Amino acid sequence: MKGIEEARKFYNEAVAEMLDREFLPYASRVAVGLCGHGSECFGYDDDISRDHDFETGLCLFLTREDEEKIGYRLTRAYDRVKSEYAGTRLAHTSAIGANSQGVQIIGDFYRRYTGSEGAPVTLRDWLFTESEYLAEATNGEIFRDDLGEFTRIRNDILHGMPEDVRLKKLAANIVRMAQTGQYNYPRCLSHGEEGAAMLALTEFVKCAAQTIFLLNRKHCPYFKWTFRALRELPVMSDLADPLEYLLTADNDNQGSKVKTEIVEDIAHAVIKELDVQNLAHLEGNYLEPFGFALQKQIKNAELRNMHILVG
Repeated sequence: MKGIEEARKFYNEAVAEMLDREFLPYASRVAVGLCGHGSECFGYDDDISRDHDFETGLCLFLTREDEEKIGYRLTRAYDRVKSEYAGTRLAHTSAIGANSQGVQIIGDFYRRYTGSEGAPVTLRDWLFTESEYLAEATNGEIFRDDLGEFTRIRNDILHGMPEDVRLKKLAANIVRMAQTGQYNYPRCLSHGEEGAAMLALTEFVKCAAQTIFLLNRKHCPYFKWTFRALRELPVMSDLADPLEYLLTADNDNQGSKVKTEIVEDIAHAVIKELDVQNLAHLEGNYLEPFGFALQKQIKNAELRNMHILVG
């Protein structure tokens, strides 16, 4: 059973009753779910995932005012119910992946990912907050949120990226795709610099993945889940396999030729989608001019005048 399924079962069989029995005046003000750090929050957990930072549990989110009134009692009640419930005990805890379940203040949860008690505030906040943090802030599932405050912020992060910021990020990633995959990968190979060529190709794949998520208006998760998430996207998910091939296939003479062709195919697919979304209409298959065309569309002068690779 997946971690989210275990968490939902735990809520339905034990936590919901505890809230109604012991915290009835506040039960409708507690947001309950499983989200944040960890493969189980993305639904990507398996047997291997359970060797560290894993246990059956969930998150209980309170406003700061409610936490001051019932936070301590709710924490003790949750710990008691969890210890009584037959589930997986916490495995080895890694230094940077500590468990983040239990009672939490709504604003504190979001501050870990955005630097504020909600969605990013300014255009710069949106631009410089890593997509993997936004993905962790909005993954998983919320089982109950009668108050709606937690879900309101969650939806702001999911759907609230300003279009100027999306354009800036797209422009930067598309120009990097041109420089790394279309220009420098074959050039490094011609110089006999195979290590540099693979670094260029790796950067191309990273930027291509970011571009695809941006074209889907989705936040790209942590690198080890990028390909899993790519395959679930509604647009351009078919590029996951060729992108993975670029990283895993041999780099001999025939392999490098195939990879160069794949890079161009991916560039063409991106250009085609830019046209479909009415973002850029240019001739040619070299991506760099498309990035500059996107940047010119940015309405905010500060973002528009930033270096093309910022983003």
